[in-house]
Amino acid sequence: MNPPPRLPPRRAPAPTAVGREHERYTLADGGGPQEGVRHAARPAATVLGTMRLRLGYSPCPNDTFIFHALQAGLLKDTAAQAGEEGEEPLEFEVELMDIDALNQAAMAGELDVAKVSYHAYGYLAGDWVLLRSGGALGRGVGPLVVARDPHVDLAGRTIAVPGGTTTARLLLALWRDDVRTEVVRYDAIMPGVAEGRWDAGLIIHESRFTYPRYGLHSLCDLGAWWEERTGCLVPLGAIAAKRSLGPRVHRRLDALVRASLEHALAHPADSAGYVAAHAQEMEEDVRRRHIELYVNEHSLDVGAAGEASVRELLGRGAERGLFPPLPAEVFVAGPSSLAAPARGG
Repeated sequence: MNPPPRLPPRRAPAPTAVGREHERYTLADGGGPQEGVRHAARPAATVLGTMRLRLGYSPCPNDTFIFHALQAGLLKDTAAQAGEEGEEPLEFEVELMDIDALNQAAMAGELDVAKVSYHAYGYLAGDWVLLRSGGALGRGVGPLVVARDPHVDLAGRTIAVPGGTTTARLLLALWRDDVRTEVVRYDAIMPGVAEGRWDAGLIIHESRFTYPRYGLHSLCDLGAWWEERTGCLVPLGAIAAKRSLGPRVHRRLDALVRASLEHALAHPADSAGYVAAHAQEMEEDVRRRHIELYVNEHSLDVGAAGEASVRELLGRGAERGLFPPLPAEVFVAGPSSLAAPARGG
């Protein structure tokens, strides 16, 4: 069995004091999110009767759309709605990081609740459980392999990939094993391929809408390849929580994330400013298309088809010896409606 891929250690700025929200990423020259500040691994803290949880998600529009109401305090009496009498209220210390940094932070135990790639979950499954709400999976959502030359033979060529534990990387490995890869931050891939630094690039997120601007061509839609080969949905990412938090907290978290998304769907204008603030230079139309593509009915609840698709993808990874077979319990029990938005739809 292979150990989870790791990136070289990176320096991060010193952490700031705990606040309602920590937007712990910085802009590199030219823009784009970098990995967030890392804390030393520690258990969830209980402060004055409140359980404080470290929550991490990405600055991508689908995540900021889903989590806006939760981080902004727009959910109605969340502790009373989501917790049984006598349980401590939940408070969240929010950190925004790109998906590869989130995967690494979860593996290091530096977060309690985190958006992670399904690929990364293969390494995390023993200690983490997935929420039913808040994830990204569906049809027509997969990563693309792009290049300057639409007829390039990729055998033996180098493909820039957005992290060693992204689902895109796992799909690429399942597609073919005769290519070389180099881990590159996702927003540097298209410019680098256009400049000839790599023969091809594996692109995710909003890049599927913008790659033609760089003079690039799609060689393979790995999502379409996966769907045709298996008939399954494409599982990209999910919200994971440490198993040590226990089933009751898991259910509360699932209810809160679902309520936050329901609020966003009912009141999309509420989250528009928050989404735009973290989307860097992304145009409004691209943000809209991003949310429409990656937020769907499976974001509200993964559903039976989604669970089966996740098991199919990670089962194939386990067959290759990348990580252990999945445990019996992958997702928290059934959909929940314990938390409620502050306003009706």
